[in-house]
Amino acid sequence: MRVVIQRVANASVTIDGKEKSSIGHGMLVLLGITHQDCKEDIDWLCRKIVNIRIFDDESGIMNKCIREAGGDILVVSQFTLMASYKKGNRPSYIHAAGPDIAIPLYNEFCACLSTFLGHPVSTGEFGADMKVKLLNDGPVTICMDTKNKE
Repeated sequence: MRVVIQRVANASVTIDGKEKSSIGHGMLVLLGITHQDCKEDIDWLCRKIVNIRIFDDESGIMNKCIREAGGDILVVSQFTLMASYKKGNRPSYIHAAGPDIAIPLYNEFCACLSTFLGHPVSTGEFGADMKVKLLNDGPVTICMDTKNKE
């Protein structure tokens, strides 16, 4: 699994001109899933996401996690995070999991993240043509990959 985490002042997902989800202060998490991902990847990544200290404390130092900052999370599936770009100029998505694998893992990831966060996360819609709007706060952008835990 691969994620791009963006600290946001606000973020939203629109599908077919209708807003599906929106959050205020918190994180936008773009999630890419490969066919090799499993429950252990979900647990590791969710723990990292809710505990990463990227929110300012009273002194203006990034020293708070999302729970301490009282923020929300919006999770958007994004198979393009698994792109391979080594050959030619057209990315290959051969490493991205197909819907039969990715949808259950995406749902499990969102449920696990909600549990660790202490309240439900907002979501996009798997496989939909989504318009994602965000106001990056900082900007703060963190990339994580379960294949690079060390």
